[in-house]
Amino acid sequence: MPPIQPGTDPFVLVGRVVTMVDPPPPGAPNGVFVRGGVYVRGNTIEAVMADPPTPGDVVPAGFEAAERIDTHGTIYPGLIELHNHLSYDVLRLWNVPQEFVNRDKWAKGDVYRGLVTGPMKILGKTAGLGEAVVRWVEAKCLLAGTTTSQGIALASNAGIQPLYFGTIRNVEETRDKALHDAATRIADVDADSVAAFEKRLKGSSCLLLHLAEGQKTDKPSRDHFDALHVHGDEWAISNKLAGIHCIALGPADFDVMAARGGSMVWSPMSNLLLYGETADVAAAKASGVRIGIGSDWSPSGSKNLLFELRAARAAADVLAPGVFSDRDLLAMATTTAADILGWKVLGRLAPQHRADVIVVSGIGNDPHGHLLTRSETDVRLVLIDGVPRAGTATLMGRFAFPDPTETVAVGSTTRVLFLEQAGVLPAIANLTLGQARDRLSDALRRLPALAKQLESPVAAAMPAPEVPLLLDHEDVPGFTLRPHLPGPNGKPTGELSPESPAALAKPLSQLVHPLALDPLTVVDDGEFIEAIATEKNLPKPIAKGIAALG
Repeated sequence: MPPIQPGTDPFVLVGRVVTMVDPPPPGAPNGVFVRGGVYVRGNTIEAVMADPPTPGDVVPAGFEAAERIDTHGTIYPGLIELHNHLSYDVLRLWNVPQEFVNRDKWAKGDVYRGLVTGPMKILGKTAGLGEAVVRWVEAKCLLAGTTTSQGIALASNAGIQPLYFGTIRNVEETRDKALHDAATRIADVDADSVAAFEKRLKGSSCLLLHLAEGQKTDKPSRDHFDALHVHGDEWAISNKLAGIHCIALGPADFDVMAARGGSMVWSPMSNLLLYGETADVAAAKASGVRIGIGSDWSPSGSKNLLFELRAARAAADVLAPGVFSDRDLLAMATTTAADILGWKVLGRLAPQHRADVIVVSGIGNDPHGHLLTRSETDVRLVLIDGVPRAGTATLMGRFAFPDPTETVAVGSTTRVLFLEQAGVLPAIANLTLGQARDRLSDALRRLPALAKQLESPVAAAMPAPEVPLLLDHEDVPGFTLRPHLPGPNGKPTGELSPESPAALAKPLSQLVHPLALDPLTVVDDGEFIEAIATEKNLPKPIAKGIAALG
């Protein structure tokens, strides 16, 4: 048969199908078809049923002669990530030197500037590198089965441009009327009063905001949550608010969140590496708080969401044994994530849902837990909006693409990537992944020289970046990632204390040193698992559990 034309020709993906639908469809105990078919036309799933269809199944019209693709694997909804500072995912894992009590204690100083903010400033301000960052971090998502993540903000003299929209579905700018845009940056509100924040919340579809990011005994982190208290029983919390991290919250706090429909986003790996502890997700679940998940960023977290799910399994086994099933954890990156966003047509393999689908190798083990033991070499196909974006040569070869695809090594295997997307900035659209790798690898090796160049008198005459990055960890006037609400003492909470001019006086050229580009996948990073095991703040039983799942 001729190759399938994505967006035009109907096709059926066949394999073990984990629908994540509740209540489960007929013939799919616990939502799983031992062998099933996912019927895709355009950007939509039109049916999901047993394969071959049972007498009661109705095959959609037009699929009588549709090509059937036996994946020889397990089919899942695409993974939805609710927290990631994507631009920073070109940086390798930081060997965290000590246990910190809150974000304010680690996100400043010469070490942090030299390893994190300094390199990213240089990349973001040097022509030709912003687009390379975007290309690289999107590929990291795709190769690990992440189909939705957060946007990459770009800067301009006039303020903030629309968030970059590319291959990965973007929670902040979906360009899909059925999928409400979420907000991760509060615009036009300094949030200097809880009333202003509450008004902003009521006018939003979903706010994903850092909340109570610090150890459980840390009062400033606790104050960050208390600042949401308006008066009496009124809180600036609703079903539109999802707090990221929530480490400093206790059972009573989660009761407050649950009673008002609030959600949380868990990032266990990053929390454990920085603070030695993570959110009390058992208490959150007991209260009825919905829990999503995100890998945070590669400098102090997981390389991708697939690995973060593995970390979540290991952390739950140690910190909340018996509380979370494998299905519960998978839901954090599929159904629950979609529900937090208010997306009714994503997160499940079900009729009239968007065709965001991943296929992984193997049909053994518990169908939900199977994904938690997979690596990037097992990700065989990734569809976003019905378009194949990454996969094996065999599966990608069943489709026709308007432009040449690109291949990339993943461990001992090869993956084909299709990165073309309408409306993408030309500087990115014309850049291959290989070119992005070469640019970034070279730039990171030459960080001190690039810093000196930017500090020199000729910097003003240098070409302006076509894709200037706006870095998430540096709020700009009028936009913030954390509400700066007044706490019990009347002073702002959730705000990184500004460093003194003296602390920032040392030029970056004296702080940065040559770095290596973070590999695309865990399997291509021979040092990653060992580095995780040697992190000072990660409890050893959790480190062992992570290694055992791989």
